Amino acid sequence: MSNMQKTLNTRRHHELVRLLIKHRESAGLTQADLAERLGEYQSFVARLESGQRRVDVVEFLYFSQVLGFDPVAALRHLNSISD
Repeated sequence: MSNMQKTLNTRRHHELVRLLIKHRESAGLTQADLAERLGEYQSFVARLESGQRRVDVVEFLYFSQVLGFDPVAALRHLNSISD
């Protein structure tokens, strides 16, 4: 039995979603624009931004490259949040 909790709907997950939306909007991109740059459908971004989907580490790195933010700084910020 694992002690690791589910990650959807945690404070950290909500903050990750907020951070990704903020960086997308700062880059002047719509969900469709971001999806196109990621090689995904707009619904992929919509599910993520609505909190219905997790982001794995590799996807997070793609997001940081496309949106132009420092992934290490973002992870430090997320790590500082307790659930």
